[in-house]
Amino acid sequence: MTQTIAPRVRTVVLLLLAAACALLAGAGPASAHAAVTGSDPGQGAVVDKAPARITLTFSEQVALSDDSLRVLDPEGKRVDTAKPATVSGTTYAVPLHSGLPDGTYTVAYQVVSADSHPVAGAYTFSIGAPSKTSVSVSGQSTDDGAVGWLYGFGRYVSYAGFIVMAGGAAFVLACWRRGAGVRPVQRFVVSGWVALTASTLALLLLRGSFTGSGKVSDIFDLSLLGQVLQTKSGAALVSRLLLLAAAALFIAVLFGAYDKREDAEEKRDLTFGLSIGGVVVAAGLAASWAMSEHASVGLQAGIAMPIDVLHLLAVAAWLGGLGALLVALYRAPAETPVDAPAVRRFSQVAFGSVLALIATGTYQSWRQLGSWSAFTDTRYGQLLLAKIALVVVLVGVAWISRRWTGRLAETVPVEASAVREKERVGARADGTGETAVVRTGETAVVRTGETAAVGTGDGDTPAEGEGDTGLDTDEQPGTESAGPEPADSERAAQLARQQAARDTAQRKRMRDADPNRFGLRRSVLAEAGIAVVLLAVTTVLTQTEPGRTEQEAKAATAASASSSADEGASGALTLNMPFDTGGEDGKGIVTIDVDPARVGGNEMHVYVERPNGRAFDIPEVKVEFTLKAKDIGPLPVVPDHIATGHWSANGVQIPMAGDWQVDVTVRTSDIDEVTVSKNAQIG
Repeated sequence: MTQTIAPRVRTVVLLLLAAACALLAGAGPASAHAAVTGSDPGQGAVVDKAPARITLTFSEQVALSDDSLRVLDPEGKRVDTAKPATVSGTTYAVPLHSGLPDGTYTVAYQVVSADSHPVAGAYTFSIGAPSKTSVSVSGQSTDDGAVGWLYGFGRYVSYAGFIVMAGGAAFVLACWRRGAGVRPVQRFVVSGWVALTASTLALLLLRGSFTGSGKVSDIFDLSLLGQVLQTKSGAALVSRLLLLAAAALFIAVLFGAYDKREDAEEKRDLTFGLSIGGVVVAAGLAASWAMSEHASVGLQAGIAMPIDVLHLLAVAAWLGGLGALLVALYRAPAETPVDAPAVRRFSQVAFGSVLALIATGTYQSWRQLGSWSAFTDTRYGQLLLAKIALVVVLVGVAWISRRWTGRLAETVPVEASAVREKERVGARADGTGETAVVRTGETAVVRTGETAAVGTGDGDTPAEGEGDTGLDTDEQPGTESAGPEPADSERAAQLARQQAARDTAQRKRMRDADPNRFGLRRSVLAEAGIAVVLLAVTTVLTQTEPGRTEQEAKAATAASASSSADEGASGALTLNMPFDTGGEDGKGIVTIDVDPARVGGNEMHVYVERPNGRAFDIPEVKVEFTLKAKDIGPLPVVPDHIATGHWSANGVQIPMAGDWQVDVTVRTSDIDEVTVSKNAQIG
């Protein structure tokens, strides 16, 4: 039975693993966690004059590098002049060359959000009129290609390694302490440690390229590695490696000194110490994820991080223990089978873990989604629904396993004497000394004092005085051997080994013949297969933009589009216009804010900044509004000086809605002044 099931087990597990990898590969990169909520110029906008800078506003703070914001002309050449800088809060800008020609320009951004995930994208705007461009807007995602796939697979392996290591060790300590001496279980836990360590090192090397160029050649760039070590994600990976060193010591004690300890009181004390130390190390490893990913940013981060740690520990206790139980059911030696009490104890641990997962998962879902509609309207919500469905199926199969556990009787190892009950072990004495004849299968070993001979026969041991003495046919009856022969001793040892193997196989056949144990093995195998796919969905979920963020970004984009079509509906209007008066220190940017930008009275603010973003105090600023379609204006407005680089005017009257031209006259000296213009829909 075992020989029939084992190939099937391998096939099923390999197929499920392939399905999980396909899910990871087919899910596609999820590159947006901080979303772009605004830009100037906006996406698809056509401006009359070249802007002095490009600004982008994100839904949360992001980390910038030298090439985080790039502006490319129609030929694909860069026209930005300096490193991107923070303007205020979540708004970032990059200056441009002056006097850019007309045409379509591409803005590409590549940053890292606060939850450690890369954010990349691109859009276009035009100066004067749209034109053909050689720059492709698609394919800008930083985690496309081989590096992105490797990084995603490394995350999957790291989660799986943690679950196998922590859950397998917990299964041994809490459910089946005899398993500390079972080699397959030892290999299972150690393989989890190896997988987690190797994947952590790989992620550390891949991180720089993953959040940067995405090139395979940059994986071993030491300068990028140095930059990664200075980030939150790099610190989390290094901390994980240090904790893995402590985990290695824990595993060595669990499968070494603990297994060899025979004194009950000493073993109880060591169990307590290993339990406390194991929980601390496992919690620290789980925190290396919680402190650098989704839980560390957004709403209630101080509450979300410990809840995320508890969630990961519950997953490990359930799924990792499930894997260890599967190994024990299929690979444990016949002398040390996993017994019914151990399975019942694991069933209790799994039940508690499921309750913890329901509580922590509910909180995480509320925090990451924010609304019921996000379940169906966002990718995160759809993946979460798939995860919930898999968990429900897994719990259903676990209930079946629980029923098999209730039926499973205590498995008592079969004694070797029971297996060989048809073999005869006798002893008789003759005149020369004691003679023992031991039959194993069809072979008999005859020992007479210090003399040993090997013979074969199908019957019982011949009685004293019968012709067949069980001696080799080369020896004459009644002739004693001169002494022990090495070949006979080797043959006897070989026969003993063969008999031991037959005994073990017989015990295993009798153990596996139990229909309750067979049913339990099949149901646990089904649980493990579902768990493999569930882990793949969870890994993709951690790389996906939370539903709350996605909906906020959609709302901001819709508001921005509405503002472009109808500025009055947005409640405010902001215009950025670069200027150059031609004199010394005559360059800058003037920003006009009109609120609520509709027919009637409005409040207007004017801000003047130098190209580097610092406030610029100039002698005079004047504003005029003209509606050429209706031949209205210009309507002059002279704002009052409020502070350095800041002017304001109240009660600015807009008589009717339309496409208004806003002219701003800037004077930087007694003789140097310029008028810049921009059109906007007001009213």
